[in-house]
Amino acid sequence: MLRSGGCLYLAALLPLAALWGQDTHSSGWIVIPTNEYTALRARAFPVEPEASPARIEMTLTRVDYELKVESEFASGHANLTVDVFKEGWVRVPIPSGLLVRSARLDGKPLSLIPMRASASGQLSAVVSRPGRAVLALEVVLPVSAVAGEEKLALPSSSSGITSAAVTLPRQGMELTVSGGVLSSRPDTADGGRWVAYGHANEALTFAWHRKNEDRHAVEPLRFRGSLTELAGLGEDATSVYAEVDVEVVQGSAAQVRIQRPPGVVFNQVLGAEVGDWEAKDDVLTVRFLEPIEKTVRFLIAGETRLAREGAMEIPILRLVDAERESGGVAVEVQGAGEIKDVKTRGLDSADASELGQLVSTRQSPSLAAFRFLPGAPGGDRALHIEVARYTQQAVLTANIEEARYRVLLTKDGKTLLEARYAVRNTQRDFLKVTLPAGGVPWSASLAGKPVRPAKAPDGSLLLPLTKTQAGEEAAPFAVSLTFLMRGAAFTDRGHASVALPALDLPISKSAAMVYSPPGFRLTVEPGPFQTQAYERPASAAFGGAPAPAQPRAGAAPQNAPAQQQDILSQFNTNATQSASQALVDKYKAKSEARTSSKALPAGLTFPVLGASIYLASELTAENQAPHIELSYLNEKKGGVK
Repeated sequence: MLRSGGCLYLAALLPLAALWGQDTHSSGWIVIPTNEYTALRARAFPVEPEASPARIEMTLTRVDYELKVESEFASGHANLTVDVFKEGWVRVPIPSGLLVRSARLDGKPLSLIPMRASASGQLSAVVSRPGRAVLALEVVLPVSAVAGEEKLALPSSSSGITSAAVTLPRQGMELTVSGGVLSSRPDTADGGRWVAYGHANEALTFAWHRKNEDRHAVEPLRFRGSLTELAGLGEDATSVYAEVDVEVVQGSAAQVRIQRPPGVVFNQVLGAEVGDWEAKDDVLTVRFLEPIEKTVRFLIAGETRLAREGAMEIPILRLVDAERESGGVAVEVQGAGEIKDVKTRGLDSADASELGQLVSTRQSPSLAAFRFLPGAPGGDRALHIEVARYTQQAVLTANIEEARYRVLLTKDGKTLLEARYAVRNTQRDFLKVTLPAGGVPWSASLAGKPVRPAKAPDGSLLLPLTKTQAGEEAAPFAVSLTFLMRGAAFTDRGHASVALPALDLPISKSAAMVYSPPGFRLTVEPGPFQTQAYERPASAAFGGAPAPAQPRAGAAPQNAPAQQQDILSQFNTNATQSASQALVDKYKAKSEARTSSKALPAGLTFPVLGASIYLASELTAENQAPHIELSYLNEKKGGVK
C-alpha cells in the first residue's frame, strides 16, 4: 500500500508478463485506485438489493350501517368509505354475509362481481380512480329467534371504524351488544334507534328481548285449572300423559306447579309458552317464557311402573294452588286385557268424549274414564282398579278358502273372465277387488243374489260381504264377479298373458278353466298356475256346482280323459267364431244399457267355446295379482311346417 499526494494506492503482486502479454516468469507490481478496486470487488461479489415494501392498493376506512328490523329480516343501507392509492383498477371486497339489493358509487349504479379466491360467494366492487369514494349498498340481513330472544349479526370487516344504527319498531325491548359498544339508546318507549360501534375484524351482534318490567304493586295470583290425565297400562310399563289448561283470573303466572305422585317420572313438557321445567321434591315446576296473564295450555309426558295385572292404584296428578280444578282421569289397558273392578274416591264415572281430545281419540277396547267431583282443590282423590290379562290368540277375521276362474279367450283379443270366491268372514264389511288394467265389470253377486259394487278412492271395487259367526264352523259363502278385458288380437302363433283380479284377502287355493279360441291350441308356460287333471270344487260354498260344461260344437278339454281327447278335425271354425262374436256383442249391449241406478245383472250364462285347459295354483297372498302365462298356436297355419 502506497500513499502519494493524499491518494491511497493498493499494490497487487501480479504476473506482469500476463498483463503485457509477454512470456516471462518474473513478478511485478500493479497499482490501482481504491474506487476502482471497490468497483471490481462489487462486480465479483454482487449484493442482492433489498425488497421494497409492497404498495397498498386500497383501504376500507369506514363502514356505516342504517338498518330497520321488520319481522324476520332487517333491511337498510350500508355505506363503505374506501381510500384508493393505486392508479388503475382496484378490487374492493364487500363484507361477507350481506344480501345486497343494489350498489352505487358516488351516486351512480355499480355492478358487483364475485371474488376470485372466495369459496363463500363474497362479492367485490371494482374502482378505477384513486382517492376517496363512498360505496352505498342496499342490504338485507336475517334476524334469528331463539327462546324468546332475537338476534341480528353484522359481518366482520377490516375497517377500523364500524358503526351501526338499528331501529326496533316494538315497544318495551331490552337490547344488548356483543363485539362492540352500545353508544346510544332511544329516548322514547315506543321503539327507537339504537347506535353501536364495533371492533375491527369482529362481528357486531345485536340481541334484544322483551323487557321484564318489575311492577311496584303486584296483584296476588289467582288462577283456575283443568287437568286431564290418561294412563296407559302396558305389559312392561305404564305411560302417563296429562293435558293442562290454566286460566289466570288475577295477576300473572310466571310458573305453574303440579304435584307428582310417587314413582312417576316426567320425560317431557310441551307447549308454545313453556320455557323450562324441573321435577324436584315430588313437584313439577313448569316455567313460562313470559308471565301468563290470560290462558296457557301444555302437555306433560311421563311414565311409571305398575303391576301387569291384578289390583293396583292409578297415580293422579294435581294442580297446586289452583282456586278450582276440573278435568278427569282415564285408564286404558294396552294389549289383551280388561278392567274388572273399579273403586274410586273423589271421582265420578264419565264418558270418554267428556274428557277432551286426549281421551276421546283413544280406540282401546278396554277404557275407563272418570271426572273430578267439584269441591276443594285439595280434596282426596283415589282410583283403584283390577286388571285381568288374557293370552293372545290369532283370530281369523276373513279368508278366501277357494277361488275358481273361467276364462274365455277370443281371436280378436277380448277376454271374458268369471271369478268365484268361497269366503269365510266374521268382521269384514267389504272385499276389495282390483281389476286388471282396462277391465270392465259386467256383473256381481253375493250368495247368488245380484249386488252393485261400490268404488274405492283408488278405483278398485268393493263387494259387500256377509258376516257369519266366528270359529272354524263359520259357513262359507260365494262371491262372484264377471268382467271383460281387451287385448291384442291373436296371430298364427305367439304369447298371451291373462291377468286375474287382486284381492285384499289371501286365497288358500285357486283353479282356472281357460277356453281357447276355436282353431287354436294353448300351452301353459311356467308360472303359479300349472296344468293338472280336473277336480271339482272342494268348498261348501260351491257345493252342487255342475261339472265343467262340455265345449260346444264338439270341442273337448285338452287334458280331459283319453276318450275325450278327440281332435276336432271337422270343427266349423267360421260358424263358431260367429256365435262367439254374437254372444260378446250381446253382453256388450247389456253392459252399455245399464244405468247407475240399477244393480249389475247376475246369473249370466258363461259361454263355453273352444277347447279348454284346467289349471291349479296354491296360496295367493293378499293384494297380489296372479297371471296365467300361455303360448298359442293356430293349428291350421302354425301347426303345418
